[in-house]
Amino acid sequence: MKTAAAILVELDRPLVLTEIDIPKLKSGQVLVKVLYSRVCHTQVLEARGRRGADRFLPHCLGHEGSGIVEEVGPEVQNVCAGDEVILSWMKGPGKDVPGMQYLWGEKSVNSGAITTFSRYAVISENRLMLLPKGISLQDASLLGCAIPTGLGTIFNTAKAQAGNKIAIFGIGGIGLSLLLAARLAECSKIIAVDINPDKLEVAMKMGATNAINSLDSDPVQVIRELCPGGVDIAVDASGHTDAMRQALECVRSQGGTAIIVGNAAHGKKLEIDPWQLNQGKRLLGTWGGDNVPERDFPRYCNLVRSGKLNLSIYASAPYPLKDINQALLDLESGKVLRPLIDLSL
Repeated sequence: MKTAAAILVELDRPLVLTEIDIPKLKSGQVLVKVLYSRVCHTQVLEARGRRGADRFLPHCLGHEGSGIVEEVGPEVQNVCAGDEVILSWMKGPGKDVPGMQYLWGEKSVNSGAITTFSRYAVISENRLMLLPKGISLQDASLLGCAIPTGLGTIFNTAKAQAGNKIAIFGIGGIGLSLLLAARLAECSKIIAVDINPDKLEVAMKMGATNAINSLDSDPVQVIRELCPGGVDIAVDASGHTDAMRQALECVRSQGGTAIIVGNAAHGKKLEIDPWQLNQGKRLLGTWGGDNVPERDFPRYCNLVRSGKLNLSIYASAPYPLKDINQALLDLESGKVLRPLIDLSL
């Protein structure tokens, strides 16, 4: 069986749209008909060579989406043919199967445990979660990375409480998810920081109490004017080391928490003044919101289904797979928050 796929052949070159051969399923592997895939900044970093040397070229990309199970391999127990599923890079229950290889003519094409930039994909069982009734497959495509990363960072990593004051650096797909989670946590002050005025306008519409364009003013100074002493929580979702440093500087002494979500380009270094830590501030990382999918994904799905978590802000014109490179460009430029690839087009 063959499938259309967009593969990374050379760094900092357009993805190649081609057909690859799907091998026979092995233990713990699941063949999924991918219906929708989202595009994350991680794929931009990979495609542009900003994650350093890539020893797996050529390889498939994509790590969040939704689809329907076509076939299951031996020993798969959690899903069966016909099931609608969320595709996520986050490890859930089931067999954990390492990357595999497709064939492209006589060449091998590497693949991780999950890829979504193809009409059909072989995926490890533990990267699939059953999609509950009442949630569209389009919305489900956000539940594999963007939404759980943002919500998990607020609920699991930051453990935000009602009344907390929070600053969010970088209002992209993850940044908006952080903002939505801060609202759900009933934070009293939600400050959005970005360099794109359009994104800041969206943030205000979605419930931010304040917006700061860091090209026009020093966000740390403005945040301290808005919240004397500093905010309780600051999260960087921009991937820029300057913003990471500012996140630490703007939280309050004795208990303020700065969290790094954004991925910096390979080789970038974060320089901080140790005195910031001497004040009793905490600087934390997070592994995609520190989610346990079998525990947390049902909660996020219930929030969507109940209407408490409205994902319409992520709506945009879908891209066909043949326009995947344009989707990467539009994400990189900030034109689109989280591109949607419709594999049926």
